[in-house]
Amino acid sequence: MHTPSASGAILTARAALAAAEGGLRAAESDQEDAADRHEAPRYRAVFISDLHLGTPGCQARALLEFLREHPSDSLYLVGDIIDGWQLRRRWFWPQAHNDVVQKVLRRARKGCRVIFVPGNHDEFARQFDGHHFGGIEVRKEAVHLTADGRRLWVIHGDHFDGVIQCARWLAYLGDNLYEFSLRLNRHLNSWRARLGLPYWSLSQYLKHRVKSALNYVTDFERAVAAEARHRGYQGVVCGHIHRPEMRSIDGTLYCNDGDWVESLSALVEHADGRLELVHWQGQVHPAAVQTSVREAGMV
Repeated sequence: MHTPSASGAILTARAALAAAEGGLRAAESDQEDAADRHEAPRYRAVFISDLHLGTPGCQARALLEFLREHPSDSLYLVGDIIDGWQLRRRWFWPQAHNDVVQKVLRRARKGCRVIFVPGNHDEFARQFDGHHFGGIEVRKEAVHLTADGRRLWVIHGDHFDGVIQCARWLAYLGDNLYEFSLRLNRHLNSWRARLGLPYWSLSQYLKHRVKSALNYVTDFERAVAAEARHRGYQGVVCGHIHRPEMRSIDGTLYCNDGDWVESLSALVEHADGRLELVHWQGQVHPAAVQTSVREAGMV
């Protein structure tokens, strides 16, 4: 089994972006304009990753709700935004995925600084490091300076994954198995919805229960934090492992903004530099589960 070629990923992802940009020529809906006008709190920065646009697992509508309720001065797209691997194998691009890209491009046009740090599933974009597309900056890695003076290293995190780094075919096999668990999860939750039961993530449950998965997550978090500390940063923001977290690791702030397949989570910075990890659960009044810097031990 072979990993999808970079050229194939470029073609599919470019086609997806072209489709979304084409949609910008249409008049934007009254609902969108009304959402932008309402009094939502404005954040200094928002960090999101692992959207996996182009796959059935992407929770695009929930993401749109979140973006409408969380305007920001800066928006960091921390990798795996478009899933070039999956698009190469099977085309999947519904209107909701178009709407997400339109929303991001619209933000850039309105003055929000949008920084795209590609991941392994959209690694085709790494060759465009330093370029701007539709007002979006492409960076292999970025540095964010918080309002209270901390320097945060912003990376996707796949370079710390030994499986991807040393055996790409094995990573691709793991990706297929993960897709299978997501399909099973969708069927399970369809059945739960008919019974009036809330959403439940099978893959998240397995990740928290399997010892080897927990060991991998711990090793990943420590490796990323150690490298950030070695480079002189006060903290790091990453994605990749679909495990939202914010905590101090040997004096370095480790932030993982999670994903928009299972966790529906993001990292936000308030005007005073305070960071919060938000789990999105609603449209107008989100029942947000937040982790503050104080709770993470980084007062």
